[in-house]
Amino acid sequence: MFASKDKARKEAFRREALVHIDALYGVALRLVKNERDAEDLVQDTYLKAYSHFDKYQQGTNCKAWLFKILTNTFINRYRKKQKERTYLVEDDERPIFERFAAKADSPFERPCDSEEQLFHRVFGDEVRAALEQVPADFRMVVLLADLQDFSYKEIAEIMDCPIGTVMSRLYRGRRLLQKQLVDYAVQQGVLSID
Repeated sequence: MFASKDKARKEAFRREALVHIDALYGVALRLVKNERDAEDLVQDTYLKAYSHFDKYQQGTNCKAWLFKILTNTFINRYRKKQKERTYLVEDDERPIFERFAAKADSPFERPCDSEEQLFHRVFGDEVRAALEQVPADFRMVVLLADLQDFSYKEIAEIMDCPIGTVMSRLYRGRRLLQKQLVDYAVQQGVLSID
């Protein structure tokens, strides 16, 4: 009897939770800016999700539930790291996106295995660098709203804050990105200054 319950739990977890691994990894990578740390963050997220899967209401928004766990795990790690002093070796700071150089053709013409690959093809280094400069609270809301298409309500639940705070952070995060990307937009022909 216990074996069949455990098997059913594993199957439900695979069906509902594991399908979101690419989306979680994409956001984790942009939050922590390091592939190894992003993998660890996603692994910790799934470990916590699996151990508390009995608390998840099947049929509800599993992706939002997973992002809430990811966000809380990230915030707890971030606070812990603020208290510690970390010294990095130069090799540890190598560019995260060095393997994702976009080719000369349109990024939409080639098939993508994940939205992470599409993100790297569509956005230039300037956009990624600007996004990394946005403070974590604002960056998280921008990523959840603009790349993961969560609603204000879902983001509020994920980040455990009021909808008004989500709207404010999204506005401020987008404004910070806008200020940093004006020159890039002019250079790319998206914006003209007359």
